[in-house]
Amino acid sequence: MEFNFSEDQELLQQTVRDFLEGECTAEHVRQLWNTETGRSAEFWAKLAEIGVPALLVPEEAGGLGMDERDLVLVLEETGRAALAEPVISTAAVAAPLLRELAQSGKPGLAEKWLGRIAEGAAIVAVGHGQSPFVSDAHVADLLLLAHADEIHAVEPGSVDLTAEKSNDGSQRIFSVDWTPVGETRVAEGELGRELQAASFDRGALACAAQQLGVGQRLIEMAVLYASQRTQFGVAIGTFQAIKHRLANAKVKVEYSRSVVYRAANSVALHLPTRSVDVSMAKLTASEAATFAAKEALQVYGAIGYTYEEDLHIWMKRAWSLDLAFGTGAWHRERVAGAVVDSALPAESFGYSAPTA
Repeated sequence: MEFNFSEDQELLQQTVRDFLEGECTAEHVRQLWNTETGRSAEFWAKLAEIGVPALLVPEEAGGLGMDERDLVLVLEETGRAALAEPVISTAAVAAPLLRELAQSGKPGLAEKWLGRIAEGAAIVAVGHGQSPFVSDAHVADLLLLAHADEIHAVEPGSVDLTAEKSNDGSQRIFSVDWTPVGETRVAEGELGRELQAASFDRGALACAAQQLGVGQRLIEMAVLYASQRTQFGVAIGTFQAIKHRLANAKVKVEYSRSVVYRAANSVALHLPTRSVDVSMAKLTASEAATFAAKEALQVYGAIGYTYEEDLHIWMKRAWSLDLAFGTGAWHRERVAGAVVDSALPAESFGYSAPTA
C-alpha cells in the first residue's frame, strides 16, 4: 500500500509555498492588521488564480474536483505563511458543504455559490455549535449557520455582527445575532446533523493542517536565530540545551504530521473512524505547535516578547488555532469516549449538534 503523496500533490504544495513566500511575508501580515477588514480582496484573487479556493469545488462547477488529501498539504503551507485569508471557512468547509447539499437534493445553493467560490468571487463564513463566534463574517457574501439540527443559508444583510477580541491580529471573529426562519433553512433533521458533523470535522482537520505549518515555521525561525545569536563567542545553537529544545519540538511536529495526514485520508474517504481520527489530529498538531511556540520563545529569550520581532505572529496563530473548531479538552474527551466505549461504532463519538 502506498502512503506517500503523489508527484502532482507535492508539486501543488510547492507551488503554493513559492507563491506565499513571495506574497505573504510577515510585513504583509502585519499590514493587514491595521486595515478595516484585516483582509485583502486583491490577495484572495491571487489565491484563486493558483486554484486554492477551487480545490474542493467539483469540476462541473468550475473547480478542481480534488479532496482533503490534496488540500491538507496546501493548508499546511498557509499555516507556515501565517495566511490571514478565510481559506478554512470558504475552501475547506463551505465548498464541500455546498457540494453535499447539492448531492442531498438541494442543488440551488450550490449552483449559485460554488462557481463563485472557485473564481475567488465569493467568501462564505461557516458557524458551528462548538463556538458562539463566526470567523470572517464581516467579509462574507453568505453565512452558513447551525441552529439545533438545522443549517441555514443566511445573507449578510439579515444579521447583526458584533466584533469580538482576539489575541491574534489576523483573526477576525464575530458574534452573529440572527433569527432562523424557514426560508433560510437548507437542511434539518438527520441530514442537518450529518452535514454539521462533517463540516465540523473538516474545519478541525484544516486547523490541524495549518498547525503543522505553524509549528514548522516556529522551529525554522528558532533555528535561524540560534545560528546567529552568539554567547561566549559562539552561536547559541551549539549549546546542548538549545539543541534539545528544538529537537523535542521537531519530534512533536513530525509525529503529528502522520496523524494529520491519516485524518485527511479518513475525511476524504468518509471512513467510519473519521471523527476520532480528526480529533487525534487536532490534538497532536495543536500540542506540537503550541509546544514549538514555547520552545522558540525560550530560544529567543526576552527579545521574543517584543512586538518588533516576527515570532509572535506565529505564536499567536498557534494559540488561536488551538481554540478553533473545538478546544483540546473537547477533542480529548471525544477520543477518550472512543477508547472507553470502543464497542460502539466510531460515528457514535461524532459531533453533537447544540440544542435549540
